[in-house]
Amino acid sequence: MQSLIDQGVAEGATLALGGGRPAHLDKGFYIEPTLFTDVDNSMTIAQEEIFGPVVSVIGYDDDADAIAIANDTTYGLSGTVWTSDIQHGLQVANRVQAGNYGVNVLRVDPTSPFGGYKESGVGRECGPEGLREFMQSKAIHLPFGAAVGPP
Repeated sequence: MQSLIDQGVAEGATLALGGGRPAHLDKGFYIEPTLFTDVDNSMTIAQEEIFGPVVSVIGYDDDADAIAIANDTTYGLSGTVWTSDIQHGLQVANRVQAGNYGVNVLRVDPTSPFGGYKESGVGRECGPEGLREFMQSKAIHLPFGAAVGPP
């Protein structure tokens, strides 16, 4: 986390909040909640999947621009859109390349498949798609007209 935060600063992002170890935690692997502004989508902190308390704020002009920014990465695990218009949120969600996407919500549903697009994860977990990962298909061929009973 710390090397990604340091790289964000080195690439020109503004460290608006956090960015270091919490003062009261001198042992272990901890990082403060961190907020970057003035982030360009070409920066490492905008392109990597950062599994820690680091948020990058990237401005956009309109929906098409926001969706282009969201899809301009080799990853696509999950995302959210927050809006007062749920229908509009669904339209945005359908255009973003991510395996899980929330409209005004951030959660994982264990009855739905979980997995990403592009380089985010392999396969799916949960739901019927996840169950298929543990199954094998088999085709058995018989001569035409063969009469057989149950195996």
